[in-house]
Amino acid sequence: MGTHWCRAAKLAAPIGLVAASATPAFAQAQTISAADTAWMIVATALVLMMTVPGLALFYAGMVRKKNVLATMAQSLAAVAIISILWAAFGYSLAFVGDGPWLGTLHRLFLAGMTMDSVNPAAKTIPEALFMLYQMTFAIITVALVAGSVADRMRFSAYLTFSIGWFLFVYIPLAHWVWGGGFLGAAGVLDFAGGLVVHLSAGTGGLVAAQVLGQRHGYGSENLSPFDLSLAVIGTGLLWVGWFGFNGGSALAANSRAVMAILATHLAACAGALTWGALEWSMRRKPSVLGMISGAVAGLGTITPASGFVAPWAGVAIGVTAGMVCFWACTWLKHRFKYDDSLDVFGVHGIGGMIGTLLTGVFASAAISGTSGLIEGNPHQLLLQLYGVAVTLVWSAALTYVLLRLVSVFVPLRVSREHELVGLDISQHGEALQ
Repeated sequence: MGTHWCRAAKLAAPIGLVAASATPAFAQAQTISAADTAWMIVATALVLMMTVPGLALFYAGMVRKKNVLATMAQSLAAVAIISILWAAFGYSLAFVGDGPWLGTLHRLFLAGMTMDSVNPAAKTIPEALFMLYQMTFAIITVALVAGSVADRMRFSAYLTFSIGWFLFVYIPLAHWVWGGGFLGAAGVLDFAGGLVVHLSAGTGGLVAAQVLGQRHGYGSENLSPFDLSLAVIGTGLLWVGWFGFNGGSALAANSRAVMAILATHLAACAGALTWGALEWSMRRKPSVLGMISGAVAGLGTITPASGFVAPWAGVAIGVTAGMVCFWACTWLKHRFKYDDSLDVFGVHGIGGMIGTLLTGVFASAAISGTSGLIEGNPHQLLLQLYGVAVTLVWSAALTYVLLRLVSVFVPLRVSREHELVGLDISQHGEALQ
């Protein structure tokens, strides 16, 4: 989630102009647009809303009653911790400087940032706003991972792991794709986070679920959601917030932002209808859980493509998301018996992967200046596959290493007794009445 036309490697050269001396370049006089600034303030608020309360409600509605508060606490903690770390060093390492692997520390603790300074990636809005907008993407990416280990991860372990995952997984990927790094420079397209957000979080979640192991009672007890009405409300907040997520990634109040929002909405609708139709045909009843899962699958899958494709492609991508993510959350999950509690890998990981690949199929020169397979450019699909491979390997390997390191100092999982009692009581001393 956060991308920006610079993410298509189009801004690699402009960013490179400031590599040698970041501070003077950032201080150069620029024309800040009031319209762009106003839109990006709104978009930033929308994306923050996606985590709290959007994701918090979405996740909380799908766990058992005894774990609702603990699940919400993970989203809330991600907002607080990642915000501080992003302002301290995350933004600088991801978006200041154009080294192939990592940025610089010229903006350590936001040093040198002024009211009028801008980032070369977003020359018509204040740099502080660009920094804040990108912060909201880092927040929700870290928060997403928690869904895979819901009901069983110790809160202290989650906090420690989140810090490490943010530093060693999210920051490098954000720089590689969006900040002038080697993936963006190679021409890999990711408008708003198919790789950086969804595939990385989904892959990290899958590895975490495997390392922690299945929940007690998985496969034999009723682990049904506590209150799907909360999850539906959360879905609505996520859906609306995604307009800021994908539309804001144009980094301007322009036609491209509108086209991204339109493609996003159509993909969500197509995903919800497709998932519901599959359940209806196979199980005789379309479930509410299925429809909201399909909507989120459509939203996640269109994310990398939203600013590169025509609106009709959003429908095709949404239908594909509904079918493939449904398969991943039903057949694939049960075939390999991994306990991805809230289907982060099945929805976000698989969605981010196929969305990134389909960007290479449907990319339209009329929208972004870059053609995909359908317009006669098969090379773009190969570039997208390259981006997927790098993200998969990096996210999986670093997540595994980080979890093993954290386990040396803090037990990753609560005890069996605490899990049976519930994380609300055992981890926070509170519970719903």
